[in-house]
Amino acid sequence: MRTILLLFLSNLFMTTAWYWHLKFRETDLWKVILISWLIAFVEYCVAVPANRIGSYSFNAFELKTIQEVVSLTVFVAFAFIYLKEPIRWNYLVGFGLIVLAVYFIFKKW
Repeated sequence: MRTILLLFLSNLFMTTAWYWHLKFRETDLWKVILISWLIAFVEYCVAVPANRIGSYSFNAFELKTIQEVVSLTVFVAFAFIYLKEPIRWNYLVGFGLIVLAVYFIFKKW
């Protein structure tokens, strides 16, 4: 559970680093890059321990799968709440297929 919580936190920072500036198109690109790098630094400070701790319970494929689901979950919330983007049915279907992929990755065959 600690790994998943840390991955949520790191993805909040990474999503912010990548997309916050879309509301500030008038800001110089070099400033956006600098601010985003600073935000991403914090993300790395959380993501690396998340993966290290998680490696005791999950293999690399499972860790990456968890990270991608967390990333999409955080992104959907960020895009809907902060960027005011609509959530369309085809996005939900696509994300549902990704959840199906998670089932296949974590199923013990």
